Amino acid sequence: MIYQTFAELYDELFDPAMYQQWLDFVRRQLPDQSGELLELACGTGRLGVLLAQAGYHVTGLDLSENMLALAQQHAEEADVTLPLLAGNMLDLSEIGQFAAVTCFADSFCYLPDLEQVQQAFTQVATHLTADGRFLFDVITPHQTDDVYPGYMYNYRDEDRAFMWTSYAGETGHSAEHDLTFFIWNDEKQAFDEVSELHQERTYDLADYQRALAAAGFKHVNVTADFGQQEPDAQTTRWFFDCQK
Repeated sequence: MIYQTFAELYDELFDPAMYQQWLDFVRRQLPDQSGELLELACGTGRLGVLLAQAGYHVTGLDLSENMLALAQQHAEEADVTLPLLAGNMLDLSEIGQFAAVTCFADSFCYLPDLEQVQQAFTQVATHLTADGRFLFDVITPHQTDDVYPGYMYNYRDEDRAFMWTSYAGETGHSAEHDLTFFIWNDEKQAFDEVSELHQERTYDLADYQRALAAAGFKHVNVTADFGQQEPDAQTTRWFFDCQK
């Protein structure tokens, strides 16, 4: 129930303008739409649908069955072909080769340590064609250390309420997000309360660059603002364009 509710709220409340910005980033970096594209951590499929509508041959992969169910629904509503796979980015051994791999919305930051980030990068490199491209983003230490601590977001409608509070994490460059849902229960004529903790962690830029190099990526370009600016001390998200 909690993950279904989170998936639905995530889908409803996420800023749709960001999906368009990610689409524009992909289109600038990958003007050739002929190859197969894998979208890691595709979530509810909003970006995947936009990519398919733009002409890309995209496949979505996500760990959450609830997210994938919504992605399937959105693909059917948009009348686009969007193959969907349930899987873990740490083991892509069951899938084939792709001309491009994308992974947005800070998804690598939900891995617990740099070792697993390195493992994910290596998996991506293994499943990219020789001239393939790897596009992704991560939040910066400025986001975890300066922006997130004390952040709060509240939402409610007739049947649900949702409270999001963020704190600095216990490890360096990490953040904890305390999510509490209040969901109306008709049988009890009262709200059920369910809470969960989401943890994110990021690293210095040099750590990501070393991990990418170790995975076999020789050409790495890092930008800010969806590829529109050079990074600086106030950058909250880095955008990577990588080639082997």
